[in-house]
Amino acid sequence: QNPKTSAIVKQLVAEGNAGELQKYFGSRMEFGTAGLRAAMGAGISHMNDLTIIQTTQGFCRYLEKNFSDLKKRGVVIGFDARAHLSSGGSSKRFARLAANTFISQGVPVYLFSDITPTPFVPYTVTHLKLCAGIMVTASHNPKQDNGYKVYWENGAQIISPHDKGISQAIEENQEPWPQAWDDKLIDSSLLLHDPYATVNKEYFKDIQKQCFHRNINKETNLKFVHTSVHGVGHKFVQLAFKAFDLSPPFAVPEQRDPDPEFPTVKYPNPEEGKGVLTLSFALAEKDGAKIILANDPDADRLAVAEKQESGEWKVFSGNELGALLGWWIFTCWKNHNRDTCAIKDVYMLSSTVSSKILRAIALKEGFHFEETLTGFKWMGNRAKQLMDQGKAVLFAFEEAIGYMCCPAVLDKDGVSAAVITAEMASFLATRNLSLSQQLKAVYDEYGFHITKASYFICHDPKVIQQLFDNLRNFDGKNTYPKSCGRFKVSGIRDLTTGYDSSQPDQKAILPTSKSSQMITFTFANGGVATMRTSGTEPKIKYYSELCAPPGNSDVEQLKKELDELVNALEKHFFQPEKNNLQRKTE
Repeated sequence: QNPKTSAIVKQLVAEGNAGELQKYFGSRMEFGTAGLRAAMGAGISHMNDLTIIQTTQGFCRYLEKNFSDLKKRGVVIGFDARAHLSSGGSSKRFARLAANTFISQGVPVYLFSDITPTPFVPYTVTHLKLCAGIMVTASHNPKQDNGYKVYWENGAQIISPHDKGISQAIEENQEPWPQAWDDKLIDSSLLLHDPYATVNKEYFKDIQKQCFHRNINKETNLKFVHTSVHGVGHKFVQLAFKAFDLSPPFAVPEQRDPDPEFPTVKYPNPEEGKGVLTLSFALAEKDGAKIILANDPDADRLAVAEKQESGEWKVFSGNELGALLGWWIFTCWKNHNRDTCAIKDVYMLSSTVSSKILRAIALKEGFHFEETLTGFKWMGNRAKQLMDQGKAVLFAFEEAIGYMCCPAVLDKDGVSAAVITAEMASFLATRNLSLSQQLKAVYDEYGFHITKASYFICHDPKVIQQLFDNLRNFDGKNTYPKSCGRFKVSGIRDLTTGYDSSQPDQKAILPTSKSSQMITFTFANGGVATMRTSGTEPKIKYYSELCAPPGNSDVEQLKKELDELVNALEKHFFQPEKNNLQRKTE
């Protein structure tokens, strides 16, 4: 019933444009553990009013089956600032239609009245003890995309088998229910609640438990620049700084206010490198700021850059910031917990494609480190399990600039990560240390961990399948590569098939998933490289790391060795020319 998408379809029918109609209606968006992520537009392969109604009807029925008290507890729904003029879709409209679906079935809905960071949704699920949460966002994807991200009652993103159960329920509930389109009905409903004011107050109260140096914060001369990259983060990072008694950061004016067109950047993703930070560098030079904090548009990720003595800007990788925050959060915990027995209940987590620096710190300091599959859904769920057993999960991170610094949010949170980074930098400044110097000190103490990650773009699923099939049948059927150029392979773990050459029974310990590709190679020189497909983008990603024991300080030699390993990986395993793969561009 949306006049814009309806008109698009009617036009294509009138033109007899079977090719475009096939694209719109050939296959339904797949509902996975990441929920939905697709372009906004007409048809069942896109995000639009109808597919949101259908998805929410399925989700509602699935929740009714799983929670006898759904009508007492309810759900929370948040949204970012995305909008798509040509199809009439927007995050706010989708959130209202989702709320209308639940309310029509007598389910209370806590619908944020304004844009919020993604981490506010899992926070609200936990804080108000709700059954589930929905965040309408496409995070840092291109401007035409939107998404529908789902959280379970434990405050973490859903994992299998919930995705399959919801997917099946969507299939069974495609006919819109009566009044499904009329979202104005919710405004007069007693079942509609606005958690905005409460959550804003409680969240900033909760993250203050991670504030350990208020006096330093009040007096620091360190200046910060913050960019929200046309997303939702500005107001919330300002409030976080206030909660920690830090002077507010300078906001990049051209990127401060939400704008669904993302006019100043090619991709609204701070992970893409210096291009996204051009305006931040200029403002920092003008105002004499040493540190830049950049959130992605839904403020669940954080990139950090620091001005070096040379005048150059260093953008920290996700692994480098993970090393710094892990060191910092553990140091703060240690200084406030004199009981040496307590350390046996302390945990940190990271994903299997992230740097193993936390493992090195844990080994030396005596706390526990665990790795999970890629993605915060795994770390959030594991953290909750551990917390339910009385353990303290201090920190979790993934190399894709995602950090969980505060147990009140069981997902990555760019707001708390930004203000904790600012406090860490302010503290280090009192010791005349920069973030870069402290990073070197962490590596000196726990061993250098050099990492390199990138990706190739490939829009053809057949090519991707063929590439991974080749790796599994490299020297004849069912044989993996024994070397990569001059680098000898010493171990293989394939989490698509469940094979692990290092285990006595050759079975992988981490859960396996046939629907995504992921192979990890261990090399005789101590290097590790993982190749995997992305769940939300047409990319084949790779991650590589060389670890040296403490005391091996020939960093340049390590970097050279890793560069050569990566070049061999690209040449022999990816074969970009043969497979017509597009390289990542700055």
